Amino acid sequence: MSRPEDNEKQAVVAERIFDGSRWHARAAVLIEGCRVCAIAAVDEIPLGCQIRGLPAGAFVTPGFVDLQVNGGGGILFNDDPTPDALRGIARAHRRFGTTALLPTLITDTREKMRLAITAACAVVGHDGVLGLHLEGPFINTARAGVHDRAHVVPAEMADLELLRELGQAGRSLITLAPECVPVGFIRGLVDAGIRVSAGHSEASADIVLRAIEEGMTGVTHLFNAMPAFQGRAPGVVGAALAERRLVAGLIVDGIHVDPVSVRAAFAAKGSEGIALVTDAMPTVGAEAREFSLMGRPVSLRNGRIETAEGTLAGAHLDMASAVRNAVTLCGIPLDDALRAASQTPARFLGLEGERGALVRGARADLVALDADLRVVACWAEGVEEDELAGVPDQASGA
Repeated sequence: MSRPEDNEKQAVVAERIFDGSRWHARAAVLIEGCRVCAIAAVDEIPLGCQIRGLPAGAFVTPGFVDLQVNGGGGILFNDDPTPDALRGIARAHRRFGTTALLPTLITDTREKMRLAITAACAVVGHDGVLGLHLEGPFINTARAGVHDRAHVVPAEMADLELLRELGQAGRSLITLAPECVPVGFIRGLVDAGIRVSAGHSEASADIVLRAIEEGMTGVTHLFNAMPAFQGRAPGVVGAALAERRLVAGLIVDGIHVDPVSVRAAFAAKGSEGIALVTDAMPTVGAEAREFSLMGRPVSLRNGRIETAEGTLAGAHLDMASAVRNAVTLCGIPLDDALRAASQTPARFLGLEGERGALVRGARADLVALDADLRVVACWAEGVEEDELAGVPDQASGA
């Protein structure tokens, strides 16, 4: 693939186009260089455009934005926190419609954190890498899940010095347990330009609300690694469902969250409050079905990525499959599923108008899906992905 010239004009024609807000029938996305110019009727395509038609039944939607990607293409970011690894992970997910993402480092050593931040700073703005997601190490050991408890630590204000560097790594995010950080810690992160999400937490709803007042805006993989909602103990789940100020990530693979819970989350928050995430592991876009996570063997069995003890260890999920599962398994309207995969995560990162929508001036990131919601074409900054053929199906639960 090569980057288009600034004045190169394209028209991607489809029976239907979803611009992030509404549908356009029998229309074209007009692209100049790496930016969207407009959505136009087919008979209004300017002369000189290179026209790309799509198969019957296919439609176009904004490229997907994934806030939580541990690996892909056989690469685990924790094992290889380098710029080359980030590029490889991004390429693996682009084949499934993900045109922008946050590579994710789960709880690890301070040295790994430094390496990950350095790698993200080197790559951010290229290959769809938007920044870095640090999931830990300031989480609750009682909800650590597959995270290595040896590296889980309570936060101290002195940790802000290292983490402020994360603010230089694009639109970055840190997942922490609000009950495990001192007062003012979240505010210090937010002031450094870092988004903050609650996750791997046993925080009460009151603690979550105080964290929101400090600037926290997200919840990581809602329903997972947190206590169940109770009428008298709403906790993180209850606060996430009630608070419009929070965007909740949701793993819709048919395994992590029951379809009824998915519908409940969308009913409570709407698509503007839910971001579909993959929590993807190296098996996505790869033939390998086994890998090592922090020294523990992990296998893909019956769609589940799990340790020998049966603990879930991330997901074998891509964003196209997440959208498909939301619609076919959970009964979520297609419009809402598409927004949750693109517009909402882009807005969460402060990138509205730049990513997640097909509007004038936005990056020309778009994906074409067929009637079965499978990827048939993908463009990143106006360049069509040329590695779709022969990609193994990543569908989980569908």
